[in-house]
Amino acid sequence: MAARLGIGADGDRARAQRKALLGEDDATTVFETSKEVTVITTFDQMSLKEDLLRGIYAYGFERPSAIQQRSIKPIAAGRDVIAQAQSGTGKTATFSIAMLQKVDIQLRETQALVLSPTRELAVQIQKVVLALGDYMSIQCHACIGGTNVGEDIRKLDYGQHIVSGTPGRVFDMIKRRNLRTRNIKMLVLDEADEMLNKGFKEQIYDVYRYLPPATQVVLVSATLPHDILEMTHKFMTEPIRILVKRDELTLEGIKQFFVAVEKEEWKFDTLCDLYDTLTITQAVIFCNTKRKVEWLTEKMREANFTVSSMHGDMPQKERDAIMKEFRGGDSRVLITTDVWSRGIDVQQVSLVINYDLPNNRELYIHRIGRSGRYGRKGVAINFVKSDDIRILRDIEQYYSTQIDEMPMNINDLI
Repeated sequence: MAARLGIGADGDRARAQRKALLGEDDATTVFETSKEVTVITTFDQMSLKEDLLRGIYAYGFERPSAIQQRSIKPIAAGRDVIAQAQSGTGKTATFSIAMLQKVDIQLRETQALVLSPTRELAVQIQKVVLALGDYMSIQCHACIGGTNVGEDIRKLDYGQHIVSGTPGRVFDMIKRRNLRTRNIKMLVLDEADEMLNKGFKEQIYDVYRYLPPATQVVLVSATLPHDILEMTHKFMTEPIRILVKRDELTLEGIKQFFVAVEKEEWKFDTLCDLYDTLTITQAVIFCNTKRKVEWLTEKMREANFTVSSMHGDMPQKERDAIMKEFRGGDSRVLITTDVWSRGIDVQQVSLVINYDLPNNRELYIHRIGRSGRYGRKGVAINFVKSDDIRILRDIEQYYSTQIDEMPMNINDLI
């Protein structure tokens, strides 16, 4: 760790190597602020491998999004990058394309490691990498808790170019020496604000100690509070910061409404009244606790409504089955906790309901970003008790947005 923090000879050597590699000198830092980042408006102009380019177009991308135009090139060039952009703007593809560009396919060793806060997100990243790298014979494994350890060991011993995982299982595999770190060139922390929060910080540190001193670090998130940004100078070398201003973070294309409910008990009736609206496409309903998810699911089913539910305490097999059902459109209404709020992309979700307002402002944008992904239209409805009004106003102010009372013709908006 000391080496990566720039303490001692290894840290100095890593910096010197990087400067030599990128042709930097001490007086200038390339791309230091977002103003100086080069904007590349087409994938063809990014000097990407031919097979990777084929994969990008086959995946359905036509032109890069704003974050992709600014971030792919510097990440692929080996720079440390802090990339922040709103939900649904293609952040996963940004670092996936850059990783695929950097990986040496001939060397069947782990060269890039992505850490995520939830198992579902780690699996989704693996799927994106495999799809984009479809013409490259890429090996990418999802290394997550709640799954068979023997299978992990078998896959890692076979050799994986990229590993996408959750910190606990990844560290376990590193300690067992099944995940060999000597060829890792890049570490990506997805949803970095959560990864550097209390819960994961120690685990990230554990993994980090085993990585080569010159490992490139990329942080990606929709929200990066100031204290997290402050922390980054400890383990990043002259990072390029590609940050979206907060007032640009409101999610264009997503209409936001509130429904005033006097008492907690009234929320349930309100939700039942909305049920037909929910099933027009697909809807996600957020509650703040696992217990509330279970309670609401049971109550909806008792009232003969079809819903599925998911939270972090469920066995992994069950979570996988529910995700598969929901992605396939077999279930149309999903009740969940914030385990689902980060990065999970289901194309058809066009309605999000906050049955409970989130506990912090950052979570709000992650939740409502489930709808309207990458420019698609969406609607977010917030159930607000009288003592929640203050929180709602705070969210409005924080994101410079407007949340109006829900109109009667809500169906027409979806």
